[in-house]
Amino acid sequence: MTRKPLPNIASNTIEFETKPLIKPTGFREYDARWWFGLPEHEKASELNLYGVQALGEGLGTLMYERGVDPKIAVGHDFRHYSLGIKQALIIGLMNSGIEVLDIGLALSPMAYFAQFHLECAGVAMVTASHNSNGWTGVKMGIEAPLTFGPDEMSRLKDIVLGAQSKPRAGGSYRYVDGVREAYIDDLVKGIKLENNIKVVAACGNGTAGAFAPEVLERIGAEVIAVECDLDYTFPNYNPNPEAMEMLHAMRDEVLKHGADVALGFDGDGDRCGVVDNEGEEIFADKVGVMLARDLSAIHDNAQFVVDVKSTGLFDTDPVLKGNGAKTDYYKTGHSYIKRRVNELDALVGFEKSGHYFFNAPIGRGYDCGPTSAIAILQMLDRNKGRTMADLRRALPTTYGSPTMSPFCADEEKYGVIEQIIAGYQADAKSGAKLIGQDIRDVNTVNGVRITVEDGTWGLVRASSNTPNLVVVVESPVSEENKVAMFRDIERRLAQYPEIGEFDQKI
Repeated sequence: MTRKPLPNIASNTIEFETKPLIKPTGFREYDARWWFGLPEHEKASELNLYGVQALGEGLGTLMYERGVDPKIAVGHDFRHYSLGIKQALIIGLMNSGIEVLDIGLALSPMAYFAQFHLECAGVAMVTASHNSNGWTGVKMGIEAPLTFGPDEMSRLKDIVLGAQSKPRAGGSYRYVDGVREAYIDDLVKGIKLENNIKVVAACGNGTAGAFAPEVLERIGAEVIAVECDLDYTFPNYNPNPEAMEMLHAMRDEVLKHGADVALGFDGDGDRCGVVDNEGEEIFADKVGVMLARDLSAIHDNAQFVVDVKSTGLFDTDPVLKGNGAKTDYYKTGHSYIKRRVNELDALVGFEKSGHYFFNAPIGRGYDCGPTSAIAILQMLDRNKGRTMADLRRALPTTYGSPTMSPFCADEEKYGVIEQIIAGYQADAKSGAKLIGQDIRDVNTVNGVRITVEDGTWGLVRASSNTPNLVVVVESPVSEENKVAMFRDIERRLAQYPEIGEFDQKI
């Protein structure tokens, strides 16, 4: 049995170097994230290497408890501390009797691919995705192509924090060469663009820079690599294609080079953002509608899954309706959408954040930025004579916001959301007006998505990964109604001192 981790230990102390530290809030709904710390930051570390080892022992114990084959693929991203964290995790896994297959530097989707390629039940990917430097985390799964949901994460948390891990003999370690090459070969197999397409591949100096340009070149694209040299200091911007800073940089490059499209990849390569040939940033849910239109014309009665942050067009678009497509709105989060895609045998799942889950015959069911990029380029290839901007303009007009993230501490955010949900439910029950209209729907599958009679909607939910709330609004009618919905949400949130300032407003 492992030593019981402590929730707080001061850095630069004997205790920090001798006892396991794990802050409980790092166990999130579907993966794990902690502030690991940087020497120049005063913020206290939430995790140390002995804590990571305890996490590995807990994960191995859970694998035995769930009766899966005790073999796991383990990878890490390019942050300067990720390799050390992975090695501590491996020690813990081996202590709990797990056969570890180290695939080296990886994208998250490469790690998921390794489950199939190496025929192993487990995966553990050390990454903080697009989070700023100093953060770390682990994405885990024991049933390909699925990753952990709340049930697995809750049990893992109990095992680790309760020191319930069981040491077992038989653990082993092997470094496996060639997984990167096999992953790329699998991505590009049988795919060749018929038309010349000039693509800006933007990677924000993240791990995807070692993968994305080669993938796109091998399917026949003309690639302009932008910030694809790996640099763990992220000297230009965090590799987050949902952030306007990265999207604006992509816009500048696509206009500078006269490219047909810019594709941006996040820090661990499971997301893809898009800027069209005119320099317009297209939010990922709108790109999803474009892809759904394209794919539903090829695949009869296509079933799609989208998260509650996504545009209402998936439900109302006349082209999708004409193609016989069906869409299910579900919980935000890569693990949730991945599972829902699997449950419904959907063709694709789309998240507003840019996680796309292509099922057979296109993909393997997990989120993969390069697979998304290939699908976007194939869509352009099939629509010869129409630009990305043309496809964007062909969508019905909506007025949407970026994803906004006011601060709210992990310990408080869920309680706050419960109160906000209750307020909207009370208004709907009493027949109260919202932005001067009747309330048509209150969807509480994930936070609250409130919709009024003209289709204008607003979402408030707790972030699963960071100490924030998530706010999105959209109107199919007017900019004024979009802003009015945001003002109502802003007013309600202002009643709670636990909620900080918005990172951006409209």
